[in-house]
Amino acid sequence: MTTATTAAGARPLIGISTYWTQARWGVAWDLPAALLPASYPAYVQAAGGLAVMLPPDGSTAAAETVRRLDGLLLAGGDDLDPALYGAPPHPRTGRPVPERDRWELALLAAALDQRVPVLGVCRGMQLMNVHAGGTLVQHLPDVVGHDGHNPKAGTFTDHTVTPVPGSLTARLLGPHPRPVATHHHQAVDRLGEGLRVSAHAEDGTAEALEYVAHDGFALGIQWHPEAGTDPGPGRALVEAAARRAG
Repeated sequence: MTTATTAAGARPLIGISTYWTQARWGVAWDLPAALLPASYPAYVQAAGGLAVMLPPDGSTAAAETVRRLDGLLLAGGDDLDPALYGAPPHPRTGRPVPERDRWELALLAAALDQRVPVLGVCRGMQLMNVHAGGTLVQHLPDVVGHDGHNPKAGTFTDHTVTPVPGSLTARLLGPHPRPVATHHHQAVDRLGEGLRVSAHAEDGTAEALEYVAHDGFALGIQWHPEAGTDPGPGRALVEAAARRAG
């Protein structure tokens, strides 16, 4: 694989949003932490980018942060606060993490405004939809009647997605159905303004989102490419970041 570089020969810098949670390590530590599964930076590095973690900060810091990046990856993780889309919490919806919600919404807004390439993974795709005024299904088995998108907590499972012909997703994955690594119990419900669905699961669940009017790279995918054998989205992000950096 050829490593994507900017015109100056540098590898593009990709920021990755991080979890904001309580964590335990060693024999004595149990503290609030900014953390990220190692598969995310490893995915960016394998695609030829330099990975940097972006722990939650004040919303006003987002624009300055994004100006220093060549690309942005919005990682998976906690459920979004249903209050963001005007819904009461479902009994199966996780505890809100407002610091992360605010930070990632601000990062996304800044990336779209500055035309910084952005890839949203799982929660990141859902965040894109909510940012655009859309809503979420808070517990997908209630709608599709099965738990095939998340059969066992903490374990990724393959299911099949089918790209929409002519979409960016189809160019990255190919035109045919293919297996991807999944782990989610929420999904897109009402589609946000300016977005289109560019891949579906066999049960009709939206599995990828693209912006209708956007002249850069901005893609949301519901599956976890960092947990499977799906280098396409990561390579596309890094290559778009390198082109933008010039």
